[in-house]
Amino acid sequence: MENTINNKPHRRFNILTGEWVLVSPHRTKRPWQGKKDEKSELQKQSYDASCYLCPTNERASGDVNPDYKSTYTFTNDFAALMPNVEAETYQNGLLQAATEMGICKVVCFSPDHSLTLPLMEVEAITEVVQLWKKEYKELGSNSEINHVQIFENKGAIMGCSNPHPHGQIWSQSSIPQEVLKKQAQQKKHWDTHKRSLLQDYLAQELELKERILVENEHFVALVPYWAVWPYEAMIIPRKHYQDISQLNEAEEIAFAAILKKLTIMFDNLFETSFPYSSGIHQRPTDGEAHEEWHFHMSFYPPLLRSAEVKKFMVGYEMFANPQRDITAETAASNLRNLSEIHYSKQ
Repeated sequence: MENTINNKPHRRFNILTGEWVLVSPHRTKRPWQGKKDEKSELQKQSYDASCYLCPTNERASGDVNPDYKSTYTFTNDFAALMPNVEAETYQNGLLQAATEMGICKVVCFSPDHSLTLPLMEVEAITEVVQLWKKEYKELGSNSEINHVQIFENKGAIMGCSNPHPHGQIWSQSSIPQEVLKKQAQQKKHWDTHKRSLLQDYLAQELELKERILVENEHFVALVPYWAVWPYEAMIIPRKHYQDISQLNEAEEIAFAAILKKLTIMFDNLFETSFPYSSGIHQRPTDGEAHEEWHFHMSFYPPLLRSAEVKKFMVGYEMFANPQRDITAETAASNLRNLSEIHYSKQ
């Protein structure tokens, strides 16, 4: 039966969070006279003497980076969370608070100041994946750390304070709300079917082929049916892995390869260094097995119509629930039809 709902205002259900998104496909026809942002240009210099993250440079803290040749990680000089915080709670009527301890790290993807993930070689991105694995295992082995969040904010528009290719890892004693929501939904499905929620979802997407972007032997990148951001994407391992540490060597390379292909798609869409926030959601490190968890990596890019027009979460989105103008299928088609060669090399 033909699905005619996609042409009308409708709501879509997010199976991972239990929340809804309003889709209004007709709104893309409305004229735009709002704010425009400058195009994000590619970095051209491989070394910047004023950059706090380049090899051998002094950081704002006074520490000096080593002359690193591949990836490099260090404890954030201005961390949002701190280790060795004494446990303390506060309650006064309806007012409640509790101290939170954690360890925050910066992950430099490459010593080359000009390289972002789409411009790096698969071999170099594999080293990033391996470092993510190492940090997840080491931080998660700390008895006081119950969650490890790996993420990247790319581009000044996403609040990135330094253009050097890097990401962050925040690990903490409590499990964040977004993770708890996804955990509850996955556990409900696991308890009922004894199968991974995302494995069942991925099987359906692979059959429909409407939102698939790129795939290889071990991973699939797609636009999720319930996507909120205009060109939101998700990378899902075909196997039911709870966390990134379970990847073998071949799967590390496959993960790196699909990261490169997806981020090239992003850059090629508007021929700009495409901004986004990306993050890996995986099982907490609280000592529980969490068989229900199926790790995945999400990308939330803000650009909607061009390199200069950003999607803002305002008004209805802030006070009611998320809303998007283009369907996930349109977004997937737009990305899928792009060249696999980065626009700067065409």
